[in-house]
Amino acid sequence: MLGMQFKHPEILWALFLLVIPILIHLFQLRRFTKTPFTNVAMLQKVVSESRKSNSLKKWLLLFTRLLLLAAIIIAFAQPFTSAITALREKETVVYLDDSFSMQAKNNGISLLEKAVQDLLKNIDGETVFSLFTNEKTFTNVRIADIQNSLLSLPYSYKQLNLNEISLKANSLFSQNKGSIKNLIVVSDFQERLTAGNPVLDSTLSVHFVPMRPREIQNISIDSVFLDDGLNEQATLQVFLSGGNEEDVLPISLYNNDELIAKTGAKFRSSGDAEVEFTIPGNGALNGQLRIMDNGLGYDNTFYFNINSIEKIKVLAISGSDNDYLDRLFRGDEFAFQKYTLSQLDYSNLGDQNVVVLDNLRTIPSSLQNILRTFKDDGGTLIIVPAINSDISSYNTFLSGLSSTRFTEKISSSTQLTTITFDHPLYRNVFEKEVTNFQYPSVKEYFRIRTELPNALSLEGGDSFLSGDNGLYVFTVPLELENSNFINSPLIVPTFYNMAQSSLQLPKPYQTIGNVATVDVSVHIDNDDILEVSKEGYAFIPLQQTFPNRVRLTFDQNPTEDGIYSILQNGQPLQNISFNYPRRESQLKYLGMGTLENVNTMESVPELFEYLKAENNITAYWKWFVILALLLALIEVIIQKFVT
Repeated sequence: MLGMQFKHPEILWALFLLVIPILIHLFQLRRFTKTPFTNVAMLQKVVSESRKSNSLKKWLLLFTRLLLLAAIIIAFAQPFTSAITALREKETVVYLDDSFSMQAKNNGISLLEKAVQDLLKNIDGETVFSLFTNEKTFTNVRIADIQNSLLSLPYSYKQLNLNEISLKANSLFSQNKGSIKNLIVVSDFQERLTAGNPVLDSTLSVHFVPMRPREIQNISIDSVFLDDGLNEQATLQVFLSGGNEEDVLPISLYNNDELIAKTGAKFRSSGDAEVEFTIPGNGALNGQLRIMDNGLGYDNTFYFNINSIEKIKVLAISGSDNDYLDRLFRGDEFAFQKYTLSQLDYSNLGDQNVVVLDNLRTIPSSLQNILRTFKDDGGTLIIVPAINSDISSYNTFLSGLSSTRFTEKISSSTQLTTITFDHPLYRNVFEKEVTNFQYPSVKEYFRIRTELPNALSLEGGDSFLSGDNGLYVFTVPLELENSNFINSPLIVPTFYNMAQSSLQLPKPYQTIGNVATVDVSVHIDNDDILEVSKEGYAFIPLQQTFPNRVRLTFDQNPTEDGIYSILQNGQPLQNISFNYPRRESQLKYLGMGTLENVNTMESVPELFEYLKAENNITAYWKWFVILALLLALIEVIIQKFVT
């Protein structure tokens, strides 16, 4: 608290005017006229006392008038006292957490609704401030300007962390270094808020208001898994979390709005549960899983769908009698054809998704041109050389596709020793990095110079398999007399994932916020586009057109969960499901004592009371006006009663 201050200190110069009445009093001496009287002692005494009384009255009037004038001058100067920060300019930015975890309730009202109501009640109507949520921003507004927007604020699947909140707030504050910048963070402060080792800007005055539910429990449908063997029957596995041990929670399966199955989820001591549904394996299904839970609402419904199975077309041009490709691509997911070079009808290549060049000694130039067009149109090429391959023929072909060439043939026994586990082919194949794998052996291979990423490597670092984005090149002939790779368990995920990458079939569901790529087998004109819609909500995703399919990429859209239809000229082609990410379902709250250099308040009203006290200014000019009135009254009393 500072000492006495004045709003208009320049008025205090008027106090020098107090000298004038003093001078008048001192120099306005009254001259007494001598009147001859009889020399009577009593009369002389009366005159003397009268003079003394008159002099006292004048001094009292002088002091009273001086004080009256001083009180009036000080009142006009408006004296006050205040806190040290009260007189500095204030800027206020509010972060309001509108993530799904704010759906949790306290006394029957959600945390977000409670936060909005408290802000509407406690922010002064004349205060100009900025407010932002996880997706929306309101800059330099008054509370009345955004009242309706706050009351209708939707929940968001996004969640800014403290570093992002600090950066966003700094962009909303001015560059004035002399102002006090109050950042108010209203959130439930889940642990993920501190991701990225947060460092708050030391120039900000940070105030945290934690919003916490009465009960911390939430049951969530986390994910589903559909088995690969879609024949007459299929098994749908559903994974849940957040329940109490021995609790049994009803869970229902719908096809559109028709209830087709219902069961109970029994939770383990870890809080997890797993249930299975048997569903038809030969038809389309627009699935919804539903539970009833008193926690968060957004994760009580899970969407998925099964479309008609679309086979991946694989064509092998082979110079080998080995049948390993026939065995790899014989499943219902693939339409496999195999030809020798002399049997090949080039016109069939344009309709394929994958072309495998297997054990060819040379690649004719006519085939090279067609395969380059096939690759440019989005097809996938898998190249397996022969032991006696014509390197110059392969290099001519590869140079037209990428900066890749075989340099020399190495005749030396070695082993495949390294799997690049983060390569797209193996990213989800192994639960953990394998160290005791029985690696295949190799007798001869071709050394390669390429910019393609290595997926498999030989002992010594030479490439066994390189490739990505539709081009995969083996450096090792896969004939049994040269390598036992085709008898290794590694061959199945390798070829399966190379083929799968050629046609991005929709998964049973996608997660909003994650980039997803889906291929739709359809022929469209150059000016035609595909649209994605759900119950009046429609958007056009990023799309790339190939001769026999269209590749859709989902990034910023959609923003709502549900089952969407992919449309061509208003006609549905297939469906695709989206669900909100389940990060918000884990109600793990941050210990507020772990945060440094912040002011933590129990509630929004308490915070604004604190800020009001920090800005409080106590004015005293009214007291000086009252003092002036009292002095005027005292002067009247002196004039009337002092003689």
